[in-house]
Amino acid sequence: MGQKDIEACSVPGPNVVPVVYVVDDDISVRESLEALIREAGWRPASFSSARDFLSHQHRVGPSCLILDVSLPDLNGLDLQQQIAVERSDMPIIFITGYGDIPMSVRAIKGGAVEFLTKPISDDLLLDAIRCALERSTSALDAAADIQILKDRFASLSGREREVMALVVTGLMNKQVGGELGISEITVKAHRGRMMRKMKASSLADLVNIAAKLGLHQ
Repeated sequence: MGQKDIEACSVPGPNVVPVVYVVDDDISVRESLEALIREAGWRPASFSSARDFLSHQHRVGPSCLILDVSLPDLNGLDLQQQIAVERSDMPIIFITGYGDIPMSVRAIKGGAVEFLTKPISDDLLLDAIRCALERSTSALDAAADIQILKDRFASLSGREREVMALVVTGLMNKQVGGELGISEITVKAHRGRMMRKMKASSLADLVNIAAKLGLHQ
């Protein structure tokens, strides 16, 4: 198969070793991949079935999943769909002893980093793992940034949230006051506190923050 370009929340420490999960019912494949992963400096964690993988307590930190398509219980594509929303920070690399175009298209459309057919080149697999871990790190960083913004937003008073909601639509202080039935001076006071709490340096910055939080504008 052709190679595809790569693209909760506590923040993992700088010295956290990435975990590469492996789900494959072939013990020889698991043992081979564990050795390769460990030699590359990552921590392997392998499972013989999707059910075993799902029952495992996965830590928060850079990680990826090497996943066989054909498994004895839940197949790899169904597992991908099941964890896609909950673990977007855990990119998937599919491996299979056989594969067809519809299968690979479904996997890639579902967000898989790569779809590889056995026997797999060590170099190709290691490159895919590196790309997957980079994507995982970026996803975790983005999630941590969003959590910080959510915490700041949660610190706003009800009135400050109302002012923010109107300000990001482009209304002037006087117009905001008219909408809320308060004076322009009071709007300025609420707006100043809101900007400080949100750590927004400008209106453009505030609009960008609101967009990241998914606030309606």
